[in-house]
Amino acid sequence: MTLFARARTAPAWAWLAAIVVASAAFRIVLARQMVAPWIMVDELIYSELAKSFAASGHFLVRGVPSHGYGFVYPVLIAPAFRLFSSVPQAYTAAKAIDSVLMSLAAVPAYLLARRVVRPGLALVVAVLTVAVPSMVYTGTLMTENAFYPLFLTCALVLVLVLERPTVLRVAALLALSLLAFLTRAQAVALVPAILTAPLLLPRARWREFRLLYGVLLGAGLVVLGYEVARGNSPLAALGAYRAATGSSYSAATVLRWLVYHLGELDLYVGVAPFAALGFLAFTKERSRPFVAAALPLTGWLVLEVAAFASTQSQRIEERNMFFVAPLFFVALALWIERGLPRPRAASASALVAAALVGVVPFSGLLNGNATSDTLAFLPLWTLQDTITTLDEIGAVAVGVAIAFALLFLLVPVRYALALPAALLALYAVALWPIEANPHGGIHHASLGALFGGTSKPDREWIDHAVGPSADVAVLYDSPTMDKFTVWTNEFFNRSVRQVAYTTDPTPGGLPEAHARIGRDGYVQGLGQPRYVLTTLPLIGQAVARDRIKNLTVWRIERRVRLAYRTEGVYADGWTGAHASIERFACPGSTTIHLRQGKLFPQPQIVLVNGRSYRIAGTRAIQVRSCSATIDVPVTRIPGPADTRQLGIIVDGFTS
Repeated sequence: MTLFARARTAPAWAWLAAIVVASAAFRIVLARQMVAPWIMVDELIYSELAKSFAASGHFLVRGVPSHGYGFVYPVLIAPAFRLFSSVPQAYTAAKAIDSVLMSLAAVPAYLLARRVVRPGLALVVAVLTVAVPSMVYTGTLMTENAFYPLFLTCALVLVLVLERPTVLRVAALLALSLLAFLTRAQAVALVPAILTAPLLLPRARWREFRLLYGVLLGAGLVVLGYEVARGNSPLAALGAYRAATGSSYSAATVLRWLVYHLGELDLYVGVAPFAALGFLAFTKERSRPFVAAALPLTGWLVLEVAAFASTQSQRIEERNMFFVAPLFFVALALWIERGLPRPRAASASALVAAALVGVVPFSGLLNGNATSDTLAFLPLWTLQDTITTLDEIGAVAVGVAIAFALLFLLVPVRYALALPAALLALYAVALWPIEANPHGGIHHASLGALFGGTSKPDREWIDHAVGPSADVAVLYDSPTMDKFTVWTNEFFNRSVRQVAYTTDPTPGGLPEAHARIGRDGYVQGLGQPRYVLTTLPLIGQAVARDRIKNLTVWRIERRVRLAYRTEGVYADGWTGAHASIERFACPGSTTIHLRQGKLFPQPQIVLVNGRSYRIAGTRAIQVRSCSATIDVPVTRIPGPADTRQLGIIVDGFTS
């Protein structure tokens, strides 16, 4: 028997296992191209939770207990941080875990499809499930990796409950829903979906679900009582996502964003599956348990995401709704299984699906946010960079939608598999602009995050200088430091344990102390760390430096104190027309090193503490004081890109 013949006769479970293994291997290879976390601060939070759980069994972020986030995903990747002391190696291992987790989504997708179609078509659904663009999140430390297979498992068990609501099945559904919620609070949408699904079945069956409704009501009362007993609002159960409940929602605005999200989801799944589910919803198939489950699962989840987007992000949150895509793939397989029926309802569904893409305001939403949240936009962004204009992107998307709608309506029955094949081809074509496009791909974003945080080839440069068990505090000075210099170095170096800020905190609301610098130069509110990473000059020994980022790791002997304070001196050393310098712990005199910039081809006259000096090249000027003023009578503007009035360059101070 030939290899091809053996493959054709292989059992479905062998093909399913091969799909999972091939997907995991492929994603592991692609995930290795991700050099640093870039969806911040989410990836930092889940890595911190995983690190702390691996080390102590507690869930901490910067040493502070953090129970507002789902703990299932951090537990799943914690072994990577337990087994590897090197964070880059642990990061690689965590992404490998992600690749396996997300590829396992093929299993519940296959089993879900098997409730309505034959094994061959169910395997097609499994392939489509692991071919979706959102599989690129295997290269990130995000809860999507665990929630995708878990959500589909909940959908599968919901269908089983709708088929026959036994005690065991109801208990399994509620347990899985709770696990999904503990993975990602977004799973709260499962509750109204579970409550709605039985109502889509024939009325004669409604009495069968008294147990389901009774248990859900009881569980809700338990949660309510628990939070009230703790003196909290019931909304406290939402954890870190409770902030979304404090917004004032407008029905019209939510509806508008709901239409936008449905239009983008329509494009994401390739229009034909969207049309297939729409068609099934308006035929006698709507009474089938699968359709009765798929419609409320999709509706409530997308409504939840649209409501969030309407007040919080003001963008299409594909990242929060792609989990329902396999439901559309199953609908397409079921439509194919039924022989591609095309009554008027099918034509109407195809027309609506094609038109819905046209309502999305692509030109207004096609921006940098798409890189992390709306992957279906990235291929269009690539076209905008190379072939068409931003205003024409919507027409291109509608053209693609019309092509898939016509394929849905015109493909002959004997070529029915051309539909999923075309969808696979679409996903394959989209892979490069999503993964590797140098202008908007996720690898570019990852590189940007790394280079924005450190210029060191050694990502563990702080740990290698002071040891991973050392106590390093970051003193974040927003005027002189990029936020990624905090996040990236914190992620890759276990020794970085706390963060404090001088003026503004880093974005994201993570635990940070407010460090105040007194008139005497002492830094208050930072405690007494052994080491401090900052761009500010401190009194201590510099044990490691990232000169390009102007970052220094200082060993502090006593209290944290500035070495000097300046006003009117820019980060690159240039002064304006006036600058001042004040040194702390100074012996009584200061030598100021000044340098003439290329803006001034002739020698400059500079006043230091009112005394005139001629600067030609470089000059060291000693003053009998711990403070000095610098006045430059003649300044120049570098050019249109830099409109600063520049005077002289300060290269440093010595005693």
